[in-house]
Amino acid sequence: MGRLERYVLFRTFAGVGAALAVISAVILLVQFVDLSRSVGVRADVGVGDLFIMTLYKSPGLILLLLPFVFLGGGMSAYIGMNRSSELVAMRAAGVSAWRFIGPSAAAAFLIGVLTVTVFNPLAADLSARFEAKRASLMDTYLGDTPKEVWLRQGDEKNLMVIHAKARDNLRGQVRLKGVSVYIYQKDDKGLPRFRRRLEAANAELIPGFWRLSSVREASAGENSVRSASLLIRSTLDAESAMERFSSPDSIAFWKLSNAIRQTELAGFSAAGYRLRLEQLLATPLLFAAMAILAAAFSLRLDRLGGLAGLAGAGAAFGFVFFFFNQFSGALASADIIPLAFAAWAPPTIALLSGLTLLCYTEDG
Repeated sequence: MGRLERYVLFRTFAGVGAALAVISAVILLVQFVDLSRSVGVRADVGVGDLFIMTLYKSPGLILLLLPFVFLGGGMSAYIGMNRSSELVAMRAAGVSAWRFIGPSAAAAFLIGVLTVTVFNPLAADLSARFEAKRASLMDTYLGDTPKEVWLRQGDEKNLMVIHAKARDNLRGQVRLKGVSVYIYQKDDKGLPRFRRRLEAANAELIPGFWRLSSVREASAGENSVRSASLLIRSTLDAESAMERFSSPDSIAFWKLSNAIRQTELAGFSAAGYRLRLEQLLATPLLFAAMAILAAAFSLRLDRLGGLAGLAGAGAAFGFVFFFFNQFSGALASADIIPLAFAAWAPPTIALLSGLTLLCYTEDG
């Protein structure tokens, strides 16, 4: 890159950094107030704990809004250069917009790759820390009633359904209370046949096994048998079991493939996890599309008029795109449209829209 391209790239990412700072500050403030209302009035918690919980929860929301950071920050930078006549000087010197938009889009693409591979797992881990800390603080709050838990695990031969009346909220551990375990064996056609049922007061997941206590076991057509403890083999570990309690958005990118495999082995539909994986893979393209759109809505010369209206149209397009992306995901979750289409269509449409507007603005 030449000096001109480096200068435009610096100005662009200065605008993106400023937009990121503003959005992050707003998210931190809103989350702190929300946690003060939802947790602070129900548990004995100080300002420091609330602030730490806010820091744990906010990164996931910031990553969700990163496309708008690139759109808003890029528009701010280009409009600033436009009004200071820097773009006029560039065009008078015969510099095409494609010359400095390309490096900005490529840099946004690389940041998208880093977001998916590095920042997303970090945000998922912080989200898990938030859930554990919130659960520990709310443990003594009588208004929270225990929620039932359903788990399924299995392989090519066996299937096990686990129901519990409640679970202990302990980070890195899975402990269930009031447990019922239904064990099935698959026949030659892959259909499950009921084999036995276990009732236990408690169940704890240890490496490779479920450890049950105060167990009553009953098989089809036989009397029940009681035992103080029992070990049954498990295909889950603590991490994958906790993922069953979480939404696909809270699972890190590197763990989604294993979550898909485990979910399908257990007989569940992994559509939500597959959609999330496709959306994360499309994130670099989305960031590049937002960088191109930011330039497309901001390169109109200020002396020609209409720049403010075009910038407003860019902001409106961002909101429309957000709802379109969410709507596509909802349609895919309902099996109305293919998962790959729902994940890749929004960024592709945004990219083509930006390129079309740029061609019209730059080349007439």
